[in-house]
Amino acid sequence: MVSATVGRAGVLGAVALSLLAVPARAATGTPETPATAARQAATAPTAARQAAVTAAARLAAATPAAAPRGPAAAALPAPNTAGLAAVLRSVVAQGAPGALARIDDHGRTHRVTRGVADRVTGRAISTGDRFRIGSVTKTFTTVVLLQLVDEHRLALDAPVNRYLPGLLPDDRITVRHLLSHRSGLYDYSDDMFAASVSGFEAVRKKVFTYRQLVALSLKKPRTNAPGAAYAYSNTNFVVAGLLVEKLTGQPVRTAYRNRIVKPLKLTDTFYVHPDTAIPGRHTRGYLTPDRAGAPLVDATAQTVSWAQSAGAVISSVRDLDVFYGALLRGRLLSPARLADMERFTKVNSTTAYGLGLRRRDLSCGVSVYGHTGAVQGYYTYAFGTKDGGRTLTAMANTSNNAKVLNTLAGALESAFCGK
Repeated sequence: MVSATVGRAGVLGAVALSLLAVPARAATGTPETPATAARQAATAPTAARQAAVTAAARLAAATPAAAPRGPAAAALPAPNTAGLAAVLRSVVAQGAPGALARIDDHGRTHRVTRGVADRVTGRAISTGDRFRIGSVTKTFTTVVLLQLVDEHRLALDAPVNRYLPGLLPDDRITVRHLLSHRSGLYDYSDDMFAASVSGFEAVRKKVFTYRQLVALSLKKPRTNAPGAAYAYSNTNFVVAGLLVEKLTGQPVRTAYRNRIVKPLKLTDTFYVHPDTAIPGRHTRGYLTPDRAGAPLVDATAQTVSWAQSAGAVISSVRDLDVFYGALLRGRLLSPARLADMERFTKVNSTTAYGLGLRRRDLSCGVSVYGHTGAVQGYYTYAFGTKDGGRTLTAMANTSNNAKVLNTLAGALESAFCGK
């Protein structure tokens, strides 16, 4: 299924798509404005009011949207929806039950789907479905912490132990080290999922505390000295979640909702931990077994407690396009904090990492900014141009399948390079 629906800032999401060539229709609504954000702040509970007022102020400061900060949109090749459809066909052929993608190109929306959301009922996957976004959560967590920096409640280069005394064994580990994966803290999840299916089943319904997860990391030697090298670790963003809760006095769920979800009117974005269900219409997620030929494992119901602020958010392609578009336009952070986020360390020939943000350098010379996500049952790519004018979110409802993960990256080439 390939369709393109033209809308402007008020596009609120897609209706369900079938496997037949039925054009998609988009509902329209009222875009977020400083006035509506302020009204929300006025009626919010006292505990949430300050965060909502701050969010309204950020929207006011960024309305109209900030001037483009990257190459002019006209310099980009047009999205290639036929190429995108070919990528999703390959993803399904390689073992994903379904795959979907949504491009927002300055208000013009393109939606592509292949396969099914549910292997039992055969329901077609839809761009209106919700799903688990895995490590894309890390950008949400980073935005909250950088807002706290903007509010002078946190210093990026301060030791983590200043805010969480005694938590870490080295006072040299700073908040910036966490958000850039340069703390040297061992990734506890490497041990959990050495055997993918049995590891998952052992934690599927388990509920951890943040400190239990940190303790698992600290049983192992650190991977490097603080600041010495990039080494991806979920431990960093578990500690980041602890910081959010310590500094705000609220659960991360509340911080996400008041600081990101409500101001941007994200209607499909939730943090339900430790509940195991995805609310509303969603695609089911399937874990590829360790043994070739064994059946896929339905991994939809899970606490994701092993990840929490590192990977437990639920969202949709529409909401992630809106989120990254707003972030890259400067609607969520001050220019100084966004510049901090975009100070990148090279990871390999095509990827660099900033603060909770990846940069991918594509074959056509375009760089895009966002994050990837992998959680049991789901792979996600969510990226946008530097000016936020064009965004792509693509998802396949499987995991533990390297072919699918690598092939899905081709969606970036189709969306931003016209391939």
